[in-house]
Amino acid sequence: MAVEKTIASTSLAEVVDRILDKGVVIDAWARVSLVGIELLAIEARVVVAGVDTYLKYAEAIGLTAAQPA
Repeated sequence: MAVEKTIASTSLAEVVDRILDKGVVIDAWARVSLVGIELLAIEARVVVAGVDTYLKYAEAIGLTAAQPA
């Protein structure tokens, strides 16, 4: 009996679906200085998530106003 090896491939739609379902957070910070003088500072915060995921976590940390039931 031969062992077959398959390479799992993921379509772009599956990747986008996973990102929107779970979300992605990218937080980057960089500073360039020369002889103690700051020449360039870059700060970036990127959050990519579906609306349901965002609202679920935003409400948990108090970023949205609670709607009366």
